[in-house]
Amino acid sequence: MAADNVKDVISTLNNLIETSKDGEAGFKDCAEDIKRQDLKSLFTARAQECAKAAAELQAIVVQLGGDPEDSTSLSGDMHRRWVDIKSAITGKSDEAVLSECERGEDVAKKNYKQALEKDLPPEIRAVVQRQYDGVLRNHDQVKALRDTERAKN
Repeated sequence: MAADNVKDVISTLNNLIETSKDGEAGFKDCAEDIKRQDLKSLFTARAQECAKAAAELQAIVVQLGGDPEDSTSLSGDMHRRWVDIKSAITGKSDEAVLSECERGEDVAKKNYKQALEKDLPPEIRAVVQRQYDGVLRNHDQVKALRDTERAKN
């Protein structure tokens, strides 16, 4: 892989690491704020999955000779979405918590989709695609839960 391409791949993966770290923090916040115990468990598990995804990407960045991200993003849509969750949903209904969680997953979907549009080596593309599939499952599950909660009201 050419040096310029390696830099691009590392940059792409570091963006996804930030996305995963933001998701981890966001799901933890949702777990704290949601009232239903089953959803607390779900969001705690999703936070752990995001942490695992970040760790997997960090290992790839190290293999490529790069410096992996190790924190949430300092700017960008994902950071603002998740940072706003706490204030946006404090004291609100489970539907509101689920809506905010879905918005965070919308940003994750966008970031992973953009990463997959880049020129990634096949073995790295496979990891990113697998993680993207997980993001899609998370999004669809959260959306379905939100729709069910909305139908109750």
